[in-house]
Amino acid sequence: MQKEDKILLVKNLSKKFDENNIFYIMDASGLTVSQVNQFREKCFKKDIEYNVIKNSFIKKALENNENDYSPLINKDVLSGFSGILFSKLSPSEPAKILKDFRKITGDNYLKLKAASIDLEFYIGDENLNSLSKLKSKNELIGGIITLLKSPIKNVLSSLKGAESKLSGVIKQLENNSK
Repeated sequence: MQKEDKILLVKNLSKKFDENNIFYIMDASGLTVSQVNQFREKCFKKDIEYNVIKNSFIKKALENNENDYSPLINKDVLSGFSGILFSKLSPSEPAKILKDFRKITGDNYLKLKAASIDLEFYIGDENLNSLSKLKSKNELIGGIITLLKSPIKNVLSSLKGAESKLSGVIKQLENNSK
C-alpha cells in the first residue's frame, strides 16, 4: 500500500469515527473465511458495517479525531487482529450479533476489546452482556411515552371503577327501598 493510500485510509476512518457515535473493536482472529462471510452477512442484515483494519491505522485515526479516545489508545485494545463494527442506530445490536455468532463459533472467538457509545468507553469482553441489553434511542423514547401515558390510564380506570361501584351501590339502595 502506498503512502497516499494509507493517508486516505486513515482520513476516511477518522471521518467514520466522527459519523458513528457507536462502534465496537473486537478480536477478529481465528475465524475461517466462511465464518467471516457469515458474520459479515449477519452484520449487513442489521445495518452494521464490519471492517478489519490494522491497529496502527485505527490508532492514527483515533488520534486525529477531535474527540478524546485516549482510553482506547492507551490500553491494550489495539493489539492483535482487530475488527471494527460501526452502528448508526442501535448501541446493543453489535453486541447481540457478537453473542449470537459466538453460539456458532464458540466463546473463544470474536472477543470484545472495547466499545464506544456516545464517547462512553467499555473496555473488555466482560461488558458484552450489559452492552447487549442497552436500549436504542427509539426504545427509550417509547418507554418514556408509555410511562407518561400510564398515570392517565390509572386515573381513568380508577374513575371508571369508582363509577361502576357507585352506580352498583345506588342500584342496590334503590332495590332495597322498593
